[in-house]
Amino acid sequence: MYLVLYIRSITDLTKFMIKDRSRPDKQVYSNYTAEDFKVWQTLYNRQYDAVLLNGSKDYIKALEAIKFSPDRIPDFIEVNQLLNKLTGWQLNTVPCISPPQTFFKLLSEKRFTATCWLRSFAELDYIEEPDMFHDVFGHAPLLTNSDYVLFFKAIGEMGVKHINNEKVILMLQRLYWFTIEFGLIREDGAVKFYGAGIISSKSETAHAFNPQSIKHDFDVAEILSHPFRTDIIQEEYYVIESFSQLSDSIAEIEREILKNDYPL
Repeated sequence: MYLVLYIRSITDLTKFMIKDRSRPDKQVYSNYTAEDFKVWQTLYNRQYDAVLLNGSKDYIKALEAIKFSPDRIPDFIEVNQLLNKLTGWQLNTVPCISPPQTFFKLLSEKRFTATCWLRSFAELDYIEEPDMFHDVFGHAPLLTNSDYVLFFKAIGEMGVKHINNEKVILMLQRLYWFTIEFGLIREDGAVKFYGAGIISSKSETAHAFNPQSIKHDFDVAEILSHPFRTDIIQEEYYVIESFSQLSDSIAEIEREILKNDYPL
């Protein structure tokens, strides 16, 4: 859920939820419509082709491990049973974007907040808030990867610990944005994508490999000081060498966020 960290008040949340749609806080599988299944299938097939072309082999492996398919919307009960066996993680159903306190706390407890509603056909290429396709197709597969979830949980723990420190929370937002959401990875000499914001978006997958986009090597200090915008296609990305590089960086991140020389 990619904008979860930016909602700071009930007023902001109300402004963000401008469309009149059902946002259940529990998945009731029988409530999915024929359009829902068609939307899932259409988005899945379109993005799967992009994943096969430029996606991380670790994401492709994770997608197989979590047993997603284009013909069936994932059942959260089944997904959670599988995740529990593999890494101990769970999907925690939410109706919409969660406030930072809730989001970080759940991450620290190995629970990822995920919506269970899908965009309409009219919104295939753009939606103003993260839906189930982004949350589940984009994020859930890599919850089967041990190094990835170690890093993910650490973000949650740091967020809980520093929830009242605006500067630290901003730095964690930047870290989350340039890794979990829009991260790239180098595999066999080629740059591939693993970030959920790229995986779930046709426009982002195209732009990430545009020669005009800027790609930096993963650098904790640089990321923590790097502002970003949520309302545009990304212009800059950071490339990791492996998911173990993320998990190995946790101690460095904890040291860096306590420094006082990072700009707001």
